[in-house]
Amino acid sequence: MSFDCRRSDVLAAQASPWHTHALQRIAAGPAEPLTPPVQMAWTTRPGQGPGAEILGPDLRGEHLLELGCGPGHNAAHLANRQGAHVTGVDLVGLQVRRARFHYARLNRLGFVADHALHYLYASDEQFDAIYSVFGAVGIVAPELLLPAIAQHLMPGRVLAFSVPHPQREGHSPSGDDRPRRDFVALPDRTRLPIARWEFGTDRWDKHLSRAGFRLTSVQEFHDSRTGRRPTTLLIRARKL
Repeated sequence: MSFDCRRSDVLAAQASPWHTHALQRIAAGPAEPLTPPVQMAWTTRPGQGPGAEILGPDLRGEHLLELGCGPGHNAAHLANRQGAHVTGVDLVGLQVRRARFHYARLNRLGFVADHALHYLYASDEQFDAIYSVFGAVGIVAPELLLPAIAQHLMPGRVLAFSVPHPQREGHSPSGDDRPRRDFVALPDRTRLPIARWEFGTDRWDKHLSRAGFRLTSVQEFHDSRTGRRPTTLLIRARKL
């Protein structure tokens, strides 16, 4: 499997806003041990939407991979409360550092600082489910990332991901396969630009099918605090 170095440079440059985000979080207060959340969160609003059942009815002993784990909350929930073996990968070393401070004491849980594509290309491990919560899916070119994910799932296994809804700002979903300009909201309320693939269901279905997946469910979620527009798109697919 090959990797386009020029594309790698462009995507790796997007670490900068997330690095700044992590720096501001650390400046606001040092990371410390936390209790794993009682529910997995897929949306922008805590307690809204489904939980770990999206990944399977019984995750005990399953090997899961999170692409874009951030500070590790969902991975910790899955390891501690669902009994899964979880690897969390994040592009930003400071985020991985935060995750380790929060949850290093937990069993069946590990965090790796790496680009999602680099990690997938270098690994030969097979996972029972792979997921992304406002993480690498949507930030990394789908024509590269989805086939790489498929290489690490056996037939019938689940890929699930949540992304910002493409209509959250009142725009239509992307009409082509190019990324759009988006912004990362920082803790100090400033915003830094990134590129994001903002597809509707049909275009995600097309890319998933090309990569060897069958789309099995789509859910939209709203946050009444931000208006009537949908805020989150949650997609679940199975490897063919």
